[in-house]
Parts: sequence; C-alpha cells; structure tokens
Amino acid sequence: MLHRKMPATAWDEQPLSGFLSEAALADEPGYLNYRRTQAPPFFFAPASLGDYQRYFSDWDSEADTPVKLCDELAAGRLRYFEHTYAQAGFPPAWHSNPLSGERTPAGIHWSEIGDFDNGDIKVIWEPSRFGFAYALVRAHWRTGDERYSEMFWRCVEDWREHNPPQRGVNWKCGQEISFRVMAWCFGLYGFLDVEATTPERIASLAQMIAVSGARIEANLDYALSQRNNHGISEGVGLWTIGALFPEFRKAEQWKETGRRVLEDLGRELIYDDGAFSQHSVNYHRLMLHDYVWALRLGDVLNQPFSSDLKGRVGKAGELLYQIQDDASGGVPYYGQNDGALVLPLSNCDYRDFRPAIQAAHYLCKGTRRYASGQWDEDLLWLFGSDAINSAVRSEEPADLEARIGGYYTLRGDKGFAFVRCAGIRHRPSQADMLHVDLWWRAQNVAVDAGTYSYNAPEPWNNPLAHTAFHNTVTVDDLDQMDRAGKFLWLPWLRGRVRCVERSVEGHLAYFEGEHDGYRRLKSPVTHRRAILRLPEGSWLVLDRLTSEGDHGYRLHWLFADFPYDWNEPECRIAFHTAAGSYHGMFGLLTGCAAWSVVRADESSPRGWRAPYYNYREPAVSLEGKAQASSLSFWSLFGPGRCQVIIDGQQLQIQNHGWRASLRLGSSDEQLQISSVMVEGSLEDRLEIL
Repeated sequence: MLHRKMPATAWDEQPLSGFLSEAALADEPGYLNYRRTQAPPFFFAPASLGDYQRYFSDWDSEADTPVKLCDELAAGRLRYFEHTYAQAGFPPAWHSNPLSGERTPAGIHWSEIGDFDNGDIKVIWEPSRFGFAYALVRAHWRTGDERYSEMFWRCVEDWREHNPPQRGVNWKCGQEISFRVMAWCFGLYGFLDVEATTPERIASLAQMIAVSGARIEANLDYALSQRNNHGISEGVGLWTIGALFPEFRKAEQWKETGRRVLEDLGRELIYDDGAFSQHSVNYHRLMLHDYVWALRLGDVLNQPFSSDLKGRVGKAGELLYQIQDDASGGVPYYGQNDGALVLPLSNCDYRDFRPAIQAAHYLCKGTRRYASGQWDEDLLWLFGSDAINSAVRSEEPADLEARIGGYYTLRGDKGFAFVRCAGIRHRPSQADMLHVDLWWRAQNVAVDAGTYSYNAPEPWNNPLAHTAFHNTVTVDDLDQMDRAGKFLWLPWLRGRVRCVERSVEGHLAYFEGEHDGYRRLKSPVTHRRAILRLPEGSWLVLDRLTSEGDHGYRLHWLFADFPYDWNEPECRIAFHTAAGSYHGMFGLLTGCAAWSVVRADESSPRGWRAPYYNYREPAVSLEGKAQASSLSFWSLFGPGRCQVIIDGQQLQIQNHGWRASLRLGSSDEQLQISSVMVEGSLEDRLEIL
C-alpha cells in the first residue's frame, strides 16, 4: 500500500514546475531572483550579518565552535548525536553506520527496509538530518568564508544523487524528513546571497523540499496515530514548507494542515502543568524546539498561532526551567534520550538546556530567563539582536509540583532532589516510576542511566529502560511493567502522591508517593517512597515494601563516576567530587541486606550511564538485596558524615552541626514519617499530616 501510495521515482520525474502554481517561476534564474526579492522573510536576513558578527567572539572561547565542527566535517569527521566524532566521509555516506560498518540498501523503496534490520537506524539517519547545516551557516556568518556555503551545497547535491524520491532509509520517517527540511531552509536563507548559491542549486533544493512536503503529507496519519513528537515534527515540516514556499501549488493546504496539527497536538500532548506526554526530558526539549521554530515563524510572517498554544509552550519551557540546575543548565535525564537536538544553534553542550529554555521564555514573555551567555546565540538566530539586549527576568527555581505530568522537585540552598510520580495518560517510555535524581553544588550526584541505543547487540539493546538500572526498588527482579515490545510497556502502572509538605523555616521538606506496578503479582506488593530534605544538602530516602508473601527486594542507586571509598561493614560510601566530599549511608529499618558496589561491569550494563546517545561511560552502581514479605530500606545522603540511630519508631540523624529526630509511621496506612525536629546550629520542625 505504501509503495503504491508513494511510488519510487527519479528526480526528473517530479520536476519543480509540477509543484509551482505559476509555471514561469520554473525558469531557474527567475526563480533565484524570486527567492532573493519576493520570498517570505525568515528569522534573519543577509543584511543582518554585520550586526550579528559583533556578538560571536564572546561565545567562541569554547572548543566546539562552529568553525571547528565544520573543519572536522570537511575532513570527513561528523559529530554524531552532538558528541561522538566518526569518520563518515565528506559528503557523508548517507546509507552507512561508521560506528558499526553496517549499511542499508539504497535502491529499494523505503517501506521494504525494516526499522531494525541493519543495526541502529538512528545512526544512519543522523547525517541526513543535516544538523551540520546550522554549523555551516554559523561558521560562514562568523568568518565570511564561502567554503562553508560550498560545503552545504555539495552535501545537498550529493544527498540528492544518493537518495532519489522514496528510495532508501532516509525517506522512511516523516519526522526525519521534517528535521531535514528545517535544516535545508536554514541553509537556504543563510547562504541566499553568496556566490555558491546558483540558480540551478536553488531550484534543485526547492524541488527537493516540495517532494519532501508531498512525502510528509502522504503518511501524516501514521505520525498522528503515535500521539507523540512525530506528529508535532511533521506538522512543523508542513507548516514550514507551506509558509516559506507560497509559490507551491499545495502551499496553502500544507500550511493549514501543519497549523491544525500543531494546535491540536499542543492542546493534547502538552499538559496544563507544562509536562509533555512522552515522559522524557529530551523529547520535551525536542517538542519545545519544534514549537519555538513554528511559532516564531508565524510571528515573523504575521500569521501567529493561538494565544492558548503559546501559553502552553511557555508552560513547557517553564517546567524545564524548574527542573534544571542554574549553574550547568543540566537536567535530570529522565526518560528515553535518542540524542535529538533539533536546533543546534549555540556552543553549549548537548546536556545544557539553557538555550531551549531561554528561547521559549523570550518567545512567550519577551524577556530572558538567564543573564548573557553562550545560550543567547539561539535568541540571535531566531529573534535578532534586540532579543540579546532584552531584560532578564531571573528568579530562583522553586519546589515543583507538576501534578498532571507527575514531576516533583524539592530544593535546598545547595541542590535539589527530583522524583517522578504520575498517573500515566500516554504511553510510558521506561519502567522508572519513583526514580530519584540528586543534585549537589551543580553536580548530578545520583543519576539517571540514560538510554544508550534503541537497537544494539546484547547486552546493550536498550537495557537502561528497565527498572533495575534506575534509582528505585525492584521486586523479584521484575520490571514495574512488562515489556510488550521495543517501545511498549503493559500494563501501565500508576503513581500516586500521598504527601508534599514544607516547614515554615524552610530547612525541611517532605514528599511521599507510591505506585501499583507490583500489584499485578500473585502476591501483590506496594512500593512507597518518602524523600525528606534535611539541612545543608542532606537527604533521607525511605522505601517501604509491603506484601503478604515473600519477595526478593533490590534497592539500586546509580552515581556519577566520582572517585569513591566504600566501607562495606558500615554500608557507607564517600565520593570525592570537585565540590567536596559527598557521603551515602544505607540500611534497613529492621533486618539485614546484602550490599555491593560495582563500577563499569564488563559483562552487563550495571555501573554504566549514557549521557549521550550511542555513548556510554562508567558510573558507580550500589545495590542492596533482601528477602522478606515487607521491609523498609533507608538511604541517607549529604556532604558530611552522619550517625544514624534507629530505636523502634524513632530515627535520629546526628551531623556535626545539627541533629534531626524523626518519628516514623507505625502502620502501613500511615505516612512513613509523621514528624521531624531539627536542633543545633539551626532549628526547625515539620509535622507531617
């Protein structure tokens, strides 16, 4: 059906003239003149070059400047997923995976190529996203060197030669096509007035964009059926083509279809609290980039989107701001992470979310979230130099309660804890309910393992989605849900928040939640997790597991790869970080557990993390195992050594400057902590109702 609906053709079987509403525009010199003098405006114009150049030197002190990226590209070394360089050739080999040596067939219809027949398809797709086009424009505008424009056009021509319409893997996904169209448009406008931009090249690229629009439209229903970022991205693709190429016969139809898709999915997939349906911070940023591009383009063309949609995008940007670390721009890497960075417009690291947050905030508020820095380059390209000089609306992130999406943070003066507890509305991506991240002095101490790869040889075939690799408790070595497919978990579990409380003095805060993922077992188990913020960057985490039958329970924590000392008899670990020592202590309220620490296990994914897609690095994995019907783990973290004393329903934590006395709940129905009193160098009290 797909083959008949979207038949493979040669490029000359779909000439530009067939897509134009006025046949006279098919004349190549005339078409170039039209694009230069009458085409719709873009985010920037060639006349802005002189104004932009005065900002670049302030941002280019870092190693990975666009000039360096482009020099590597010219040498055939492409940066994959914003991190790992590989010898891909120049122009890149569009159907090859240089990391594994695998290739996909180039001459057959894309519907005949399986998603997972040739290793990780995302590695093969990566060059065809043309993400390097942004670096080429940025390098050219910095230097005036026209070799960067020639590199862009050479890649466009080579891609055209090796990817005839509907043939090969690079026509397989409408979202990938949309990302490619966005990058092509950025390059088209960025190089519009240079010598390398000839009439033949402009007409050829316009034809490629028109064919891409027809392909996106033809299979849009599939993307919409996914109820995720695919539909949003393809809506952006159609909106962009229709808005920037009104000379196409179907421009108005594509533009309005794209607008409708973006409005509808914005209302459905961006929740009222700003959370996004895909349960992933990286897909959240992808969505945000899509909408910032689309809404800004609408404003430029005086065809704005609804205020309701803009408001939702603003809330989505604000949610990311509330879970980020101000000093690094890092966020808890919750959920699947496929390495996508739709708008690579700054020198900031891939893990730095400040560029996206800054752009979204300016789009919706007209002010900046952060003071001046490298993250401002996104503003320059998307909004112009006035945005660089706009007022800064800076305010400290507060404790977050995004109850619909299920994102919560507890913040102190030295860091914060992040936890997810949600009733799921859309398909979950990982079995990771009640996972906790800990941040201390701009360092992600207790970390999410990430993703690594969606399709790799065992044991690396997307294993980090499993419960066992998250900072939570596993029952009987089972996931919180059953894996029913590569991206499908069943039955969907539900989380429920039982309590969020804060003390008047602000030194104490408490969260407690539970999930029903293990209620499906023959002898059901309830997992409740409590998080108590204590003074001076300290945290207590209590995990209560209750059941009428005997089970094997495993508490797991994954830490960044700091040097450490492990004291097994005392169940104490000390990390030596750049910001000082950070400690962890672990145990059971009653009974004993078997504890172990592993770094970078050679035979399994234990003790690894993937901060970038298709890249892994060592991490420190700590686990405690115990057999019981019911039990309670405790985990204590902080910058100083503490002593823990447990006496029935009383738990006391003694630090060098303060002492915390806790009363524990006496039954399964009660909260795990009922009161906290802190005495010493500071005093505070929290009664938990």
